[in-house]
Formats: sequence, structure tokens, C-alpha cells
Amino acid sequence: MSAAALIAVALPAHPAAAAPYLGANNATVQNDFNGDGYRDLAVGAPGAANGSVDAAGAVVVLYGSASGVTASRRTIITQATAGIPDSPEEWDRFGTAVSSADLDRDGYADLLVGTPGESAGTMWGVGSLTVVWGGSGGLKGGAAIPRPTGLDEGCNFAAAVAAGDVTGDGAPDLGVTGNCGATTYTGPFTRTGAPARRAFVNDLGTNRGVVMGDVNGDGRAERFWLPGPTGGDVSGPVYLENAPGSYTELPLADGLSGQIGDVNGDGYGDLVTGNPYDASLMPGDTPAHRGGEIQVLYGSAQGISTGQQPRVFHQDSAGVPGDGENGDLFGFSLSVGDTNGDKYADVLAGAHGEILGSASYTGTATLLRGSAAGLTGSGARTYSQNTAGLPDTSEEGDMFGASTQLIDLNKDGRAEVVTGTPGENADGLVWIARGATTGPVISGSKNITGRAAGLTRRHADIDFGEALSGARSTI
Repeated sequence: MSAAALIAVALPAHPAAAAPYLGANNATVQNDFNGDGYRDLAVGAPGAANGSVDAAGAVVVLYGSASGVTASRRTIITQATAGIPDSPEEWDRFGTAVSSADLDRDGYADLLVGTPGESAGTMWGVGSLTVVWGGSGGLKGGAAIPRPTGLDEGCNFAAAVAAGDVTGDGAPDLGVTGNCGATTYTGPFTRTGAPARRAFVNDLGTNRGVVMGDVNGDGRAERFWLPGPTGGDVSGPVYLENAPGSYTELPLADGLSGQIGDVNGDGYGDLVTGNPYDASLMPGDTPAHRGGEIQVLYGSAQGISTGQQPRVFHQDSAGVPGDGENGDLFGFSLSVGDTNGDKYADVLAGAHGEILGSASYTGTATLLRGSAAGLTGSGARTYSQNTAGLPDTSEEGDMFGASTQLIDLNKDGRAEVVTGTPGENADGLVWIARGATTGPVISGSKNITGRAAGLTRRHADIDFGEALSGARSTI
């Protein structure tokens, strides 16, 4: 890789905290926006209308509880919400990306919203990143995270965002993607949205994904960049950031999106990447297995070595239900979490291009189990809207599994399975099944639609469920 072109911007110093709150790494505040001890579910609906403004976008936060989430206990955030910067404009698509981190270290998770379609003056698609502050009363008020200077039309800044404590000071740091380069932010952040430092790294060019998590057990997050297809490599290279502008390539790995979790229970985070594009969809070198695949690189005290051969899983792997078919898009979305409380993280991989019967883009999601030996196809299960006990049925264009998330919403130590189905009836929905010792429970699982969550449509589809806090390709 060529020498980095790096622009570093020093910003006003943040007052030193007497006792820094480990919001970046402390599981008790992850996704808990109101501090009640239950994690909350943020659902992006970038096609939602704001009055007469088409596709302005919205994020619905469904608050967790002992009984999970409901459509009625919610907060809707838009660019017209009091205290949120900017204003709704057509095709902004606020909510294209969602994530969370305790940026101000007050003990409440804050919501991060990517709006890659945001215009700047007369330039379309420049992009913006917004933080909405958590608190005892839930989400209220916000600020714009400063974007890099010099962005142009189509840069789509904040198409994806990830958080983690890279420096080990207890303050969350960010990685943000875009078509014009990668941006790093070093916390802590002030209530104006200003970080201690930001750096724009433009030698990555178009950058599709960023993943942050601790893979060597030192209490600091590593940051991995996934630039996307480059030089014919349709599955995209994987780079470990040594410092902003300095990288080590993992030459045997590929990925367009990813997450980190402890799949084999050894105390080190493992990197899971999604590679959805097979040779039927994109020409070039290193296409994914037919139908798409996911890869796993295991962490250790030494981190992830450049010589490690990733473990590859797809729909033709032993134990994995189904068959790999052209254009399935297996691995387009993925999430990592423990669904049965056995202390091994599982992986939920979406394949929203799956054809069921003669209906295209109906979609499936496959849950693969973690174990002491690592991720395994043994006991894997695939879900669709045709699965017995699921509400609704599969229809063409539903795109079940376009987004995925594994998140413990009822504080029982077992993650719920959440899948987004943004193509459902021009509305979109999320399907939620509670976790249990035997895995996700289908009986009593629920659908929540965008309209039930209070959203409205003008001309564009609402796309409720297009974005969750799991990883997904931005291509």
C-alpha cells in the first residue's frame, strides 16, 4: 500500500474526567440508551417520510425490558426532532447506518446515525454523522460529529460506523467509512460532538467497512478496515490499522463487512467477515463461494497473524442448511452474539438474495454455533418467513435478512435473534425471536413493522429494518 496521505486535525482539549467511564468496553452500557439495565434496539428506516419530505429517513429505538421490546415503547428520531442537527431533506436517508457508544462517558449509551445521502450546500451525497445523547429519560438532543474537510459529491461519508476503545483510556474511539476515504476519531467527545482528535486517511480510497474490537486481550480495540473490491479482488482486502495511515494487510483474508466476538470462548475476540459476492454477481479475482460466504479469523495473545488461514463457511459447508446458489448474498449482513448462554458467540448471517420457490429476493438468515473448537456448521439453523411458527410468509422482494443483529434485550444472558426485512410491503419489518438455552425460540416470536412503530410513507418505501447495529455490506 502506498504511503498514507494523512490529514490530522487537533481540536480543543476535553476536560479530564476524574474517573473515566469505560463506556466503550463496558457491556452494561452497550445499546442501553436510558440506563435501565436493558439493551435497546435501534432500527434504521432510511426511506421514511417526514411529513411531505420523501425519504428523509428515521431511526426507531425500541426500549428493552424483561419481556423484550414492543412497538409501543419507543422513541422516533429524525432530523426534525428537537435538538437534532440539520433538517429533513428529500433522499437524505437518515438512518442508513446505526451504531452506539457512550461518547460522553456519562454511563448512558449514545446513538450514532449515519446519513450518507446528506447534502452539503448544493452538493448531493456528501454525508453526515449524528450523535443522539442517551440519558435517564432516553434519547434526547444531539450533535453533529465533524466530518472531514474537502468532501465532495458522492463521498457518502458515514455509510458505516464502528466504535471501540483503541487508546485504552476508557473513551470510545470511532472509525467511519465513505467513498472518499476513511476517518478515525479519538475520544473523548464533548457535548458539541467534537472529539479530542480526528484524522482523515484518504489512501484507502473508497472504504466499505470498519470493524473494531479487542483480538489480543490487552483491553484495547483493534481497528480493521475493509476497503471493498480493489484491483479485481471482488471480496476485498482486510487491513489491520497500526496507526492512522499505517496498516498491515491480512493477505489470506477477505471481507466487505465484519464484526468481532469470542466465537471459541478463549477470551480473545475473533474477526468474522462477510463475503456475499460470488462470480455470478461481480467479475474479478477471489469471488466468494457460490452464493456467498463468511470467514473467521481467531484472536490470540498475539492478535491475528498475517499468516492465519481463515475458516470459511457457506451454504454448502457441512451441517449448514440449504445450498449455495448464484446470487444468494450469504454474508451480506452478519452479527455475533451468544444466543444460548453457553459463553460461545454465535454468528447470524443474512442472505437476502435467497430465492424460495419461484420468488426472488425473499431471503433467509442462518445461525451458526460457536464452540470450544470455534465456529461450526453443526447445529446450524436457517430461518425464513416460511419457517413454521414465524409470523407472515415469504414474498418476492421481502429481503428477509438484509440486516441482522444478535442482542440481549431482556437481560437473561441470551441474545435475541433480530432480522430486518426492509422490502416487506413497502413498509419493512424486523423479526425478533428470544434466546434460550436451546437457541432462538420461534414460538411467540414477533414482527414489528415500520407503520406499527409510528413511521409514514410518501412515495419511497419506508425500508424499516434496512439498518441494525450488526454489520452489512454497503455496496
